[in-house]
Amino acid sequence: QLEVIFEVLEEYDWTAFSVVTTRHHGYEDFLAMVEGMTDGSFIGWEKKSVVILNVTDDPAGEAGGFISQTSTSRNTSAVRLLYCSLEEAELIFRAAWAAGQAGPSHMWFAVGPALSGLGLEGLPKALFAIRPQGWRDEPRRRIAKGVSVLTHGAMALRRDQGAASRSQYAGNCQSDGNQTQRVPDRIRYFTNISIGGRDYSFNSDGYLSNPLLDVISYTNGRGWEEVGWWENGHLRLRYHPWSRYGSFLKPLDDAQHLRVVTLEERPFVIVEPADPGTSSCIRDSVPCRMPVNSSLVVDGSSPMKHCCKGFCIDVLKRLAKIVGFTYDLYLVTNGRHGKNIDGEWNGMVGEVVSNRADMAIGSLTINEERSEVVEFSVPFVETGISVMVSRSNGTVSPSAFLEPYSPAVWVMMFVMCLSVVAVTVFIFEFFSPVGYNRSLQSAKKSGGSKFTIGKSVWLLWALVFNNSVPVENPRGTTSKIMVLVWAFFAVIFLASYTANLAAFMIQEEYIDTVSGLSDKKFQQPTEQYPPLRFGTVPNGSTEENIRSNYPNMHQYMIRNNQKGVEEAIDNLKTGKLDAFIYDAAVLNYMARKDEGCKVMTIGSGKVFATTGYGIALHKNSRWKRPLDLALLQLVGDDEIDMLERLWLSGICHNDKIEVMSSKLDIDNMAGVFYMLLVAMGLSLLVFAWEHLVYWKLRHCMKRSGGMDFLLALRAGVDFTNLDFLSRRDRLGNKDFLPTFRKTDMNEEELMNSVQPKTGVSAGFICGDTEEEGGGGSGQIDHLNVEQAFSFGADTVSVSSAPGNVSHSSTDTLHRG
Repeated sequence: QLEVIFEVLEEYDWTAFSVVTTRHHGYEDFLAMVEGMTDGSFIGWEKKSVVILNVTDDPAGEAGGFISQTSTSRNTSAVRLLYCSLEEAELIFRAAWAAGQAGPSHMWFAVGPALSGLGLEGLPKALFAIRPQGWRDEPRRRIAKGVSVLTHGAMALRRDQGAASRSQYAGNCQSDGNQTQRVPDRIRYFTNISIGGRDYSFNSDGYLSNPLLDVISYTNGRGWEEVGWWENGHLRLRYHPWSRYGSFLKPLDDAQHLRVVTLEERPFVIVEPADPGTSSCIRDSVPCRMPVNSSLVVDGSSPMKHCCKGFCIDVLKRLAKIVGFTYDLYLVTNGRHGKNIDGEWNGMVGEVVSNRADMAIGSLTINEERSEVVEFSVPFVETGISVMVSRSNGTVSPSAFLEPYSPAVWVMMFVMCLSVVAVTVFIFEFFSPVGYNRSLQSAKKSGGSKFTIGKSVWLLWALVFNNSVPVENPRGTTSKIMVLVWAFFAVIFLASYTANLAAFMIQEEYIDTVSGLSDKKFQQPTEQYPPLRFGTVPNGSTEENIRSNYPNMHQYMIRNNQKGVEEAIDNLKTGKLDAFIYDAAVLNYMARKDEGCKVMTIGSGKVFATTGYGIALHKNSRWKRPLDLALLQLVGDDEIDMLERLWLSGICHNDKIEVMSSKLDIDNMAGVFYMLLVAMGLSLLVFAWEHLVYWKLRHCMKRSGGMDFLLALRAGVDFTNLDFLSRRDRLGNKDFLPTFRKTDMNEEELMNSVQPKTGVSAGFICGDTEEEGGGGSGQIDHLNVEQAFSFGADTVSVSSAPGNVSHSSTDTLHRG
């Protein structure tokens, strides 16, 4: 019986109890069993008091004195375990009624012979007892069942020992010397008995191994009723365990019992169905009922049993233990938190206002309108209004590879610095005594390959990008120093760029920010394209706040209102909703617990219109001060913080997700590929321009020094003394040999300017004709052709060009 009773206490979270017993036979065993079942248990049983009454000397005085004392004592509990005889129970219950300790909020559990007859008068309103199944059967039927068990055991004994066992246990029930005999060695014949499909096996102590017990409760007007049963070690209870309600489910008055209404909203209140096998709730949850027909006032509607747990449920359990009250918990069905519609309140607030509930606990926000009709406790959770948005999938800008430096830095680097340094190096080299154009050190005249601005730019560009193009280095000391300084600058520039590049090549999240509900995004949503879609859950404090302060915003968002938080989160993820405005505490929890961390609250959980959650009570309720003190005690003992860490924490955070090492995909490198495509396009344009210049425009240009200088700046090539073979000659010759054209060159100068080259098989001498007459070849007629062959040429072509190489006449001379 005690095991079943403690299962019932655990089911309804009645961990605090008092023990009342008389000195009836077996009370010491009863106390020892209570001690054994509570000591060391993980449930945390709390025995408020253990009282042993001696009602044999002064029955009425002893019992009455105890009841009067416990009615004013704080060291007692509303749950009492009673062990006594039938006569003693009658006296104790009579004294309990006199002291007001027999109402619905005072649970009495009768153990042992206290209610052996079940026919007492004046029983308490909340009384439990444990009886074997079949307790309603007639005595004759119960006796027959016991005889049947003995018969099965005797038949097993006879089969085992035969007829000789008959005389060993024979006795005369009518004799005066009859005594009970213990036969421990014969208990094995009663360990496997089954009658009518039911197990009646006994253990070694003489008790049924698998008893079938009924949990019965006494109700005024209906008497004893079965409210649960115990089978194979499992308790199954009907809901509600005893009748707390009169006709039409109207609650009965009681000083210490409270009707508590709540609302499902994770993580503050989480509703789960009861275990289908045992119809019980797990340790962390408490039973909570929900009417079948969504109304508490319809006769005949039996409540459905659910199990409630969560942050607010844990707070409620601690308050009940500190303040000392019992409660019935039920779920609101007519609305949500509470809204005033045409002068009538619905939801949790409406339950308290209409006196259907004594207390409302849950995610109930304190606001001015509600405070006019109900009394709020001190807040136990800080909250307000927040905005939830969906995290962007994360995209990499095509220009992400340029973002390590600002645009100003890129302009300074490649437009100003590169140009200025290139011109500086060119000037130093051009006027350097040892440079290409000032060969004073070797006492030679200026000439040879020029170090142009184009070559200077290519050199500096190559240093920045690690010699990616062929370059020509300067000879002057000053220009070399400038190049070295530029190389050091390039090292620092590239190192800083590389160090910051990884942070910009990852997927960047776009996180929208708002300054508050008065932000332009909310107040003028249609001015954006596409218009911002946002909403909330109606009939709550969030909607009321927006309706009162921002009527235009409220009118716009009605079309996007959501049925619940879960639906809103799904719409955010699927893109049907852009922003969801709701209670900050709920949104922060949902964002931390979201699978995949796909949603977040803006501004790292920024809260607007800060307020708190409170417990709603009747106006001028006597429970307000005790509850306030208990809540402050929980805050001072850090129990509220502990519960917040337990229920309100999660793995997701509003900050940017920490970057982990991963492979870079095409999205990460898209900008570089775009740059490469653009470069290829520009290269094709430059390629076409080069061919246009070299094969078309070059022959149309006047041969002026200015044009040659411009071409030299662009390509870094000296066009002053350089000419090319015609298309026909270049196709016919493997080697390309430039010729020199100078009308005022005498024979000695021409021969000194021509240098032999290894592998050259042909020479080409071009000279202008005289300006008038056209009959000679000018000064080139003095050329000794044999001297040309002496320089190693196998073939010498002598051309006379009348102003244009393409129209020249050519004679070819071969060696020998």
